[in-house]
Amino acid sequence: MTTDVDRRSRLLSIKLRALVREHLGLATEPEGTTESFGLGSAFLTSDAVWLIVDGDASRACGPCLAWAATRGVPIHLLVDRDSGVLARRVALFDINVTVWQIKDRVLLPTVAEPHLKSVDALPQHLSFVELINSSGAEAVVEHGVVVGEVRGLEMCRVVDDIATGEARLEVGMGAHDREAFLMVHGNLPTEQAMRNVIGAVEPLRSEGADMHPLNQFGRERLYRWRAIQDPSLIGFTSLVQTEPPVKRTNVKDAVPCVAVGEAANGKSSVAVFVQGIDLDVVPFAVDAADRLGIDSVTIVLRQRDVIASIERLAALAFIPVNFAYLTS
Repeated sequence: MTTDVDRRSRLLSIKLRALVREHLGLATEPEGTTESFGLGSAFLTSDAVWLIVDGDASRACGPCLAWAATRGVPIHLLVDRDSGVLARRVALFDINVTVWQIKDRVLLPTVAEPHLKSVDALPQHLSFVELINSSGAEAVVEHGVVVGEVRGLEMCRVVDDIATGEARLEVGMGAHDREAFLMVHGNLPTEQAMRNVIGAVEPLRSEGADMHPLNQFGRERLYRWRAIQDPSLIGFTSLVQTEPPVKRTNVKDAVPCVAVGEAANGKSSVAVFVQGIDLDVVPFAVDAADRLGIDSVTIVLRQRDVIASIERLAALAFIPVNFAYLTS
C-alpha cells in the first residue's frame, strides 16, 4: 500500500512540474523544490507555491490555504474538477490565490462558479411533511429534497419511484438502508414504520446516551438541533436551520451544516456546525454566509478542535468569523 502511495505521489510531482514548465513557457525544468502535501503535491519556487490536488477538490480550499498561506508568496492551485467552487471560495480571503483548471497539459484560468440558486421542493414531495412531523420526526428541506430527521439524523426521505414516477416516503438512513428496510418491512404502513424507527433512535440521540453508531453519525446536525432548541447555547437569540452552500452527497460523511438567526448583538448571523478538526470549515462557513448575503458567521465546534490553521484562516477571511464552543 505504501509503495502505491509513494508511486502516486511521485507521478503527481512529475505531472505538477511538467504543468508548471509548460505554463511558464520554459525550455528546461523550473527551479524549485517538491514537497509532500496531503491532498496531492506541492512545488515551491522563489516567488510562488504551486499545489496540485489529486482527485476530488470539493473540500480542498481550507487544507490548501492552511498549508500555503504562511509561505508569503502567491499561491497557484491546480485541480481537475471543482475549480469553480474553489475560485469562489478563495476570493473570500485576503490571500493571493489563483485557481487553475487542468485541461490535458494546459492550465486554464478559472471563473468563480455562482452560488446554487434556491430550489423549492415539489408539491408532491411537500405533501409528506405532515406525515413526517406527525410521526415524531422533523421535516427538513435542503436544495429541494424533503427528509425527516430525528435529532439531526436523517431517517426517511421522499423519493420518486423509478418505475411509476410517483413520490413516496422511504424509511432508513441513506439509500442502502432505505432499500434494506423496504425489503424487510415492505408490508408495514409508513407511519407505523416511522414511529418504530423514531422510538428506537430518539433515546440514542439524547443527552447521556451510551456511545452507539446512531449517535456518532451526523453529530454536527445533532449539535444544530440542540442549538435550535436553545439558541443561547451558542450566543444567539433565535435560530433556524437552512441549507448548506453545496449539496450533501451522502448522510454518513461528516459535513458541516448551517443555520441562520439573530446573534446576541441583534444582528443576523450564520451558524455553521462541525464535528472534529475540519480544515475546510472556514471556507465552507464564509461561503455559506456569502450565499445568504450575511456578513457575519459563527463556527460552532468543540474548543479542542480549533487549531492554529483554522484560527489563521478565520483571521484572513473578509467576512468576520467568530467561534462558539460546544461542551460535548
